[in-house]
Amino acid sequence: MALVGPPASAWRDPSAMLGHTHPGLAGLGHGPVTPCVTPPSTEDITNLGSVVHSTRELQQSTTPGSQANSTQSGGSSQSNDRNQNIECIVCGDKSSGKHYGQFTCEGCKSFFKRSVRRNLTYSCRGNRNCPIDQHHRNQCQYCRLKKCLKMGMRREAVQRGRVPPTQAPGQLGQFSLANGDAAAAAAAAGLNGHSYLSSYISLLLRAEPYPTARYGQCMQPNNIMGIDNICELAARLLFSAVEWARNIPFFPDLQVTDQVALLRLVWSELFVLNASQCSMPLHVAPLLAAAGLHASPMAADRVVAFMDHIRIFQEQVEKLKALHVDSAEYSCLKAVVLFTTDACGLSDVAHIESLQEKSQCALEEYCRTQYPNQPTRFGKLLLRLPSLRTVSSQVIEQLFFVRLVGKTPIETLIRDMLLSGSSFNWPYMSSM
Repeated sequence: MALVGPPASAWRDPSAMLGHTHPGLAGLGHGPVTPCVTPPSTEDITNLGSVVHSTRELQQSTTPGSQANSTQSGGSSQSNDRNQNIECIVCGDKSSGKHYGQFTCEGCKSFFKRSVRRNLTYSCRGNRNCPIDQHHRNQCQYCRLKKCLKMGMRREAVQRGRVPPTQAPGQLGQFSLANGDAAAAAAAAGLNGHSYLSSYISLLLRAEPYPTARYGQCMQPNNIMGIDNICELAARLLFSAVEWARNIPFFPDLQVTDQVALLRLVWSELFVLNASQCSMPLHVAPLLAAAGLHASPMAADRVVAFMDHIRIFQEQVEKLKALHVDSAEYSCLKAVVLFTTDACGLSDVAHIESLQEKSQCALEEYCRTQYPNQPTRFGKLLLRLPSLRTVSSQVIEQLFFVRLVGKTPIETLIRDMLLSGSSFNWPYMSSM
């Protein structure tokens, strides 16, 4: 599959690429997601900026030769007076001038610059319509950035600053990944000359709610899991699949009905991918016990049927593990699975299809760059995806979740999780 390169300006600016329309692909949205690190206080930056601004003015007023520039200073003073009468278009505070295309205060200017330069992503704990004014602007960074963009502040106007001294050149983003594997992050950063792909994969990696290592916390040292351990790990895997999707910046921009339709269709495939990624031990006896099939002597046929399904599950997990898939590849594979047009009733099929194609392009380029000695790797990874559907979602429910939710369909719980933004108070979820 040949990739058609975006304009030169997009290669220099990964955030601009997210809005670029690839030939044959629709433009990729770049809505916010949860940040992996807590940004610095905007108020601190605002206050610091005001102090620096005042100090510079004082220094200029006492500098020899300032008298000679009195005419220019007078004009500048009049301009500042006019700016003080103009409100910040974002929060309504006093504007300090025109920044990135609009009149804004120092606080909103600094917030916007930091968000764009560091490619930070946020989430809203409300309904994504929080009030943004002088007194509430720091309460929701998601809605603040959304309003900055809505009011016309331009990402492309933010010049790329130098890399902080604590960060090596070429690292993903401008902050360390708190979630995901560092090795995969470093590998994704190695897509030299393909910064938009690096940025795209980094968004998928940062969307992971838990690092892979945390899945292993509920596993026993001897690799034998009891019923409670199985249910705990299964709850983690399912919840992390939903959280990961919600944290992808362009998933929340889809219609809620489309979000629900996609996850209700593919949750079991994402579950299998997560199970493989965390090397979930699959032992027949505890799985049958978890499904409640060991207690009834009349359930012999059901036991045989479930053992066959467990075997299929085990095969899919083992085949993925045999490929030694890294975290970046898992994230791309999950994105390919998630953005499927097979779901019924989708309102924006073309956009969802473009997201799937972009995920495939990112995975292909990543495999070609990071595994040059494995020319068939990309094809092998993609060929694993259709077989994921051979694992019955009903069997996964019976094996792993009947003790947690009884007869409530998982699809119903996923819908409620998306609409409420919570993981409910399931057993085992408090330890997450």
